[in-house]
Amino acid sequence: MNAPRSVPPQMLAERIPLEGTGAVDHARQRAVVAALRTFLPDHCILWREEDTRPYECDGLTLYRQLPMVVALPETEEQVARIARTCFDLNVPIVPRGAGTGLSGGALPHGQGVLLSLAKFNRIVRIDPLARTAVVQPGVRNSAISEAVVHLGLYYAPDPSSQIACTIGGNIAENSGGVHCLKYGLTLQNVLRVRGVTVDGDIVEVGSEAPDAAGYDLLSLVVGSEGMLLVITEATVKLVPKPLKQQVIMASFDDVEVGGDAVAAVIAAGIIPAGMEMMDKPATAAVEPFVKAGYDLNAAAILLVESDGTPEEVSEEIERMKAVLDTSGATQLRVSQSEPERLRFWAGRKAAFPAVGRISPDYYCMDGTIPRKRLGEVLKAIAAMEGKYRLRCANVFHAGDGNLHPLIMFDANDPDSVVRAEEFGFEILELSIAVGGTVTGEHGVGVEKINQMCRQFDAATLESFFAVKRAFDPPGLLNPGKAIPTLNRCAEYGKMRVHAGELKFPDLPRF
Repeated sequence: MNAPRSVPPQMLAERIPLEGTGAVDHARQRAVVAALRTFLPDHCILWREEDTRPYECDGLTLYRQLPMVVALPETEEQVARIARTCFDLNVPIVPRGAGTGLSGGALPHGQGVLLSLAKFNRIVRIDPLARTAVVQPGVRNSAISEAVVHLGLYYAPDPSSQIACTIGGNIAENSGGVHCLKYGLTLQNVLRVRGVTVDGDIVEVGSEAPDAAGYDLLSLVVGSEGMLLVITEATVKLVPKPLKQQVIMASFDDVEVGGDAVAAVIAAGIIPAGMEMMDKPATAAVEPFVKAGYDLNAAAILLVESDGTPEEVSEEIERMKAVLDTSGATQLRVSQSEPERLRFWAGRKAAFPAVGRISPDYYCMDGTIPRKRLGEVLKAIAAMEGKYRLRCANVFHAGDGNLHPLIMFDANDPDSVVRAEEFGFEILELSIAVGGTVTGEHGVGVEKINQMCRQFDAATLESFFAVKRAFDPPGLLNPGKAIPTLNRCAEYGKMRVHAGELKFPDLPRF
């Protein structure tokens, strides 16, 4: 996306007593840099515009903001001292991993410090008997599995960006992936997190033991989008590599029928290792890019994987074939080799870059809906394509109803940008209306903060802020993200019109 835009100060600084986030306050910048230089070497501090420009956004490049200062600490003690310094100076901190997030969760604060954990990239230790790994937050997701493959183990959560995304970001967003249906999200695969509080204390939540005493703070920290702690280390679970894995590729001549087949598989008492769906525009974009062997005549394809012992896989594959056949599949194809299985999944994991090849820009959404509503929601999204005059390719974690519509637009065309944003907002509103939620694994960030006003009432939002205040009384950790203030919700409410019809005449633009 090619057109950078500034972030309105009121959207990011509602909880922070600052003048704003637009133009840099140079006196404030000099004071922060001078304070950081008392314990950080010069190469760990960036403040000139040409050096901070690469940090102006995360993977959601639609929204951009230059950070006042970027800090790249190399030790946990340096992270703690950065936090103490910012606390004393009342300066916001935005933690950042690899910057692959898709909700603007790592969008910098214009009067704050962007704290990059890029140098925290070591696997500290591996315990093959306990099946755990202790890793720093900058370790890439796929690097963990690569490090333990010789032990017959792997790390189960596998977001599509796993070759680039890091564990710290996965924890912040509670990321999932292809195999989250059977093996769980990040929360179910992390035992312990070590981090730094807003005022510089080093704390641990969770435990490497089967249970931890006291409140379950680990469940609060995982998915908290950098608003509670700056993560410096984590202990993750490792699982044994299955003896056998096979994938069924099921074709459907109607997207709604394919969506209903997903619910039928789960209703039959089967929990596949993975269950992903792609519509025809998505497979048409992917096949020339990956040559995965997809059925390009199908309106939608469903990839369903079984893993376990050879006997378990054979039995489950037959059961799933029977359900899919009864549910209206026009063609069933089972992978006959490991290279073929990997090709099937390579196509799904390459869907985002594949769409990037056929459109100047795309906007990836992240709503989650009940499985039984998949068919009707996909049909509604198809109607929205005509309404907003934009193409949309759909890929999603079918097993848990996590949609990833890819709205194609041109960032050089302002009207196209507006239509893409409104298209995405309507998908999120629809997700809420059918009993779902605005995010499955990408987080709220700044992208979906207005829709949080629709999903939660004032009392619930205030309880969220109460948790935030308990960890971060001054509100300095990643301010303006994930939880909307009641004033913001009131403004958003004015943008809606009667009879449930959506209209966005003055929606805050980033």
